Amino acid sequence: MTRLSVLSEASRLGAEQPLLLWLLPLALLPLWLSPRRATPLPSLGAVPSDTLSRGIGLVLRGAGCLAVGALVLALAGPYRSGARVTRTGIGAEVSMLIDRSGSMNETFAGRQPSGAEESKAAASRRILGDFVGSRAHDLFAVTAFSTAPMLVLPMTDRHAAVRAAIQAIDRPGLDYTNVARGLGMALAQFGSGRPDASRVLLLVSDGAAVIDPRVQDGLRAAFARIRPNLYWLFLRTKGSPGIADKPTGEDTPQAAPERHLDLFFRSLAVPYRAFEAEGPEAVAAAIRQIEGLERDPIPYVETRPRRDLAGFAYALAALGLAILVAAKLIAVDLRRSGAPRIRAAAPVPPRTIAA
Repeated sequence: MTRLSVLSEASRLGAEQPLLLWLLPLALLPLWLSPRRATPLPSLGAVPSDTLSRGIGLVLRGAGCLAVGALVLALAGPYRSGARVTRTGIGAEVSMLIDRSGSMNETFAGRQPSGAEESKAAASRRILGDFVGSRAHDLFAVTAFSTAPMLVLPMTDRHAAVRAAIQAIDRPGLDYTNVARGLGMALAQFGSGRPDASRVLLLVSDGAAVIDPRVQDGLRAAFARIRPNLYWLFLRTKGSPGIADKPTGEDTPQAAPERHLDLFFRSLAVPYRAFEAEGPEAVAAAIRQIEGLERDPIPYVETRPRRDLAGFAYALAALGLAILVAAKLIAVDLRRSGAPRIRAAAPVPPRTIAA
């Protein structure tokens, strides 16, 4: 282990009651004081030096230091803080831009839902909710737009929160679709983030609007800076013009907004693909295709939980105490009680001396 890694590990150590650590010098008391009692026995100073006995004495003093020091540490509540580990998985940063105009509350047939029919908004919420969490390392941001954009959830890896944010978009917006401002807010969700991660901007809309040429320049600059993979999931109402359909009259953004929005996306010099879906099954198929296309490596940060070290400290204290108790039991004969008695020798009868 290198010196840098040792310092990194040491910086992660902490205590819930750090003031108790000031009692750690008490662990040195067994080096000067002994709990053994003085006994009225002759001095052993004349006995030759015994290496084994001296070693046992050092072990017992060390056990006393270990017991006191580990107990103080355990009472202080030691822990090792969680580490942030960078790993690599398969996924992408996905910024979802969801249309909330009034027409999204209609079915793909262009009428209000009845019975088991689903509106375009309900189908989108259900399918996007299934898409979120299909891969563990995807990050998502959710933005809704109609007349004005609304940030629902910034970029996060909390998939339960993302699914809840998608389900929360259940109120109709206004009829006007301001896709330009929505695109600007959706692009802003990538931020400075991780430049090596795959970035995806997913636009879910059933129509388009005219983007002012002055706004187009700002969007071009933002797309050039962030360079996301752009996908447009066009929820086409039955009988309405498609993306590639040219108007019979004058070909202007006002006459064919979907077509000219597609042309604008193609001019951005970023990877772009449009999907036309005329039913919930087509929406699900398009989402599966997008998921299959975005399978690049993505770095992510894994936070390890804090580890409590108090149990380890209590175990060391118990080990030191066990050594001391075992030594005491070995030194004391439990079969005898009280102080040792000295038995007097029997008197020798006097001998009779013959005359």
